[in-house]
Amino acid sequence: MPFANFKVPADTISDDGKKKIIERTTDLYAEIYGERARPTTVVLVEEVADGGWGVAGNVLTAAMLNGGA
Repeated sequence: MPFANFKVPADTISDDGKKKIIERTTDLYAEIYGERARPTTVVLVEEVADGGWGVAGNVLTAAMLNGGA
């Protein structure tokens, strides 16, 4: 069973954006493994709480992603 787990900052992606991630990832797995993979492909889009992750040793926040400090 193909499985993909995407972690995104909370409140930075719309429901439509999540839908696109799920659809396109499923399509990609089906392209790689054949259509037999489509019915069993699992895609998980997890929203990480603001400040719950970091980049280059620094806490990453939604404000930083939106151009703030």
